[in-house]
Amino acid sequence: MSRVPARRGMTGRLITCLFVLAAAVYLLLTTAPRLGLDLRGGTQVVLETKAEADDAATDRTLEVLRRRVDQLGVAEPMLARSGDNRIVIELPGLQDPQEAIEVIGKTAQLRFHSVTGVSGTDGQLGLGPVALTGEGVEDARAETSPQEGPGWFVSIDFTGDAARQWETLTGQAACSPMGDPKRRVAIVLDDKVISSPEVNAQARCQIGMIGDKIRITGQFGQAEAKDLALLINAGALPVPVEIIEQRTVGPTLGAAAIEDSARAAVIGLALTAAFLLVVYWFAGFVAVFALLCYALVSYAALLAIGATLTLPGLAGFVLAIGMAVDATVLVFERAREERDSPLPKAIEKGFKGALSAIVDSNVTTLLAAGLLFLLASGPVQGFGVTLTIGVLAAMFTTLVLTRLLMHYAVRSPKISGLTRDGRVRRWVNERSPGFLGKPRRWLTAAIAVVLIALAGLVFANPKLGIEFTGGRVLEYSTPADPEQVRQAVSDAGFPRAVVQASGTNTVSIRTEPLDQAATDRIRAAVAKAGGQAGQIRDEQIGPSLGAELRTKALIALGLAITAQLIYLAVRFDWRLGVATVVALAQDVLIILGIFAWLGRPMDGVFLAALLTVIGYSVNDSVVVFDRVREIRGKRPKQPFAETVGAAVLQTLPRTVNTGIGVLFVLGALLVLGDGSLADFASALLLGLVAGTVSTVATAGPVAIMLDKRYPGAARASTKAKPRARTGSGAVV
Repeated sequence: MSRVPARRGMTGRLITCLFVLAAAVYLLLTTAPRLGLDLRGGTQVVLETKAEADDAATDRTLEVLRRRVDQLGVAEPMLARSGDNRIVIELPGLQDPQEAIEVIGKTAQLRFHSVTGVSGTDGQLGLGPVALTGEGVEDARAETSPQEGPGWFVSIDFTGDAARQWETLTGQAACSPMGDPKRRVAIVLDDKVISSPEVNAQARCQIGMIGDKIRITGQFGQAEAKDLALLINAGALPVPVEIIEQRTVGPTLGAAAIEDSARAAVIGLALTAAFLLVVYWFAGFVAVFALLCYALVSYAALLAIGATLTLPGLAGFVLAIGMAVDATVLVFERAREERDSPLPKAIEKGFKGALSAIVDSNVTTLLAAGLLFLLASGPVQGFGVTLTIGVLAAMFTTLVLTRLLMHYAVRSPKISGLTRDGRVRRWVNERSPGFLGKPRRWLTAAIAVVLIALAGLVFANPKLGIEFTGGRVLEYSTPADPEQVRQAVSDAGFPRAVVQASGTNTVSIRTEPLDQAATDRIRAAVAKAGGQAGQIRDEQIGPSLGAELRTKALIALGLAITAQLIYLAVRFDWRLGVATVVALAQDVLIILGIFAWLGRPMDGVFLAALLTVIGYSVNDSVVVFDRVREIRGKRPKQPFAETVGAAVLQTLPRTVNTGIGVLFVLGALLVLGDGSLADFASALLLGLVAGTVSTVATAGPVAIMLDKRYPGAARASTKAKPRARTGSGAVV
């Protein structure tokens, strides 16, 4: 009888997997990805309305800007609000930011004209002189009156002399008979007629429509009436805007980033697949197939929600391939610990024993991803979306799809790869768990490393990216070497500009905020030095926005640490939570210090990598402390230092195998990528190594010392836990 629910459970998993995979294939075949400007090239402008502007004023400004952008003839432009008083405009393919600024930055002009008749064969109105401007419009609203019928109309309130001017204008129009174009009044926004209502029959010649309230009627639906009211209000109440951010990316940079990321994904996936096959034999083959399904599902999920793929997002997607290996490896290692049981039971025990660590580690990563989405902006926010989808897809792939495949496909113990110990586990079985018996020695070494990192932050003058400082970054392709370009730019009047090589035959120039005329002078200087200056990118961040982003970065880091400490304190034990947070704080300081010593820029992409490192660091500690909780539940009288040492040794095979898989992907990104991709991979490689070491050298010793001072770590949460029945402890 007990097998019937199990069969039903597997049948349910099978149906779920088939449905998800079929939906993913359908989306892949029918939906084109949305690429960010950093991948397809173009210009992005971020505008900020005045502080006193309310939501309605910002909405009206957005509508006017939408009409302005249409004049540029850009295919698929994107305009959207960001927060209360910011507007983001993306113009794919537009490489001249000055043209965009001239068009979108001018003040809206609303005018009311008399109509002189119909001109030509196209039915265009002939306009008389301006009789009234938008200055006289107090408000415009879309309204309906059930007593008068189901239709919609637009009500306009005039102020001051505008009511008298309107009366004069409509009085002149009323002298023409009904149906005559001259009986109309033209409402013109930015030299384009947005409405031409006919003066109604109640108005008389030279008397017109009296009062400071009028109606524009017609065959309006609700949407049309609201749009017209928005346009009239926007012209009447133009909101001054300030350009606080501007980015222009050449199409060649985006193409190179896509190519590099794609090659890194293929190479990293191939190396990871080969590694899994060598280590886990047939179970490794199942894992590789599940990994391919994971890539399909996560990419389809991005298509389903209409996410925009950016450079950090693409790097995050490639990175997530390596992350997806972690949960599978954790399950396989737990199954190997149960090799004395029949293979099907060993596999089920492996999944049950790994479930807690998988859930806890992924929740902590999701906390970091959620903070990226909530607190960051632009590409870094997109990275948070990509990371979130990657984590959720990895959990589905491991806990549902891989479990289903293992149940049906892995039948032979001889070729399963799960009934023998790997080299790392054989080495572990020979080690004593008492190596953490003197935690002060480990912490002394950790403190020394942190002090070296802090010295870098103090003495090496860390280089913050323009996202955090404000300024302008220009990147050009030129055969001239950086020293030649530096001299040419200095001679052009910019001696403080920082010129660096950013790739093969490319240079980047970082300055304070500049106008377009100054940018043109720099480009001319680069062209003079090297014979050519092909624009690759042009980014400008206002100083106020830079300060705001810098503050948000610090808040994000603080909240990430606080949120994970609270989660771990509730889920595990406050001592283990504190130990984990101390280790991740050490990892953050080490990466910051190394980047400072190396002179690498700390920009928005670096922030994305840093918050991901926090997830990695906590992930390692969670896996170890989950095992600590399990071992202490079984052997409560064992010295806590030996318990922690045993947990580190038992989880070491998982740590090594997972680390190698991630190293393959990040190594491919580091070797094949350039610029931001290389910096991203560098930070994550450092974080991977630092996070793995800090779990042993910092988190474990801190937990041991806290347990000595406040005994009872990991005891209360392990009483009568079902996990104890899995028998997943290894012989050490």
